[in-house]
Amino acid sequence: MDIKMPKLDVTMTEGSFLGWLVPDGAAVAEGEDLYSVGTDKVTVDIPAPCAGVLRYGDAVEDETYSVGTVLGALQT
Repeated sequence: MDIKMPKLDVTMTEGSFLGWLVPDGAAVAEGEDLYSVGTDKVTVDIPAPCAGVLRYGDAVEDETYSVGTVLGALQT
């Protein structure tokens, strides 16, 4: 399952990837916080949508990405 830049509100078109909260290759539970995203208004920790093993993608910390950009993946 791809982990993507989320759309936090109806007007959001991009966000800053602030970093992973768990190591690459870690087993995570559904609901466990995976990564942080920031906008000009808020910083949010994004939870895992399901249990799996986190695999980092090519996302670079503190870079801005469009909504829907793949940041990593969860292997289920």
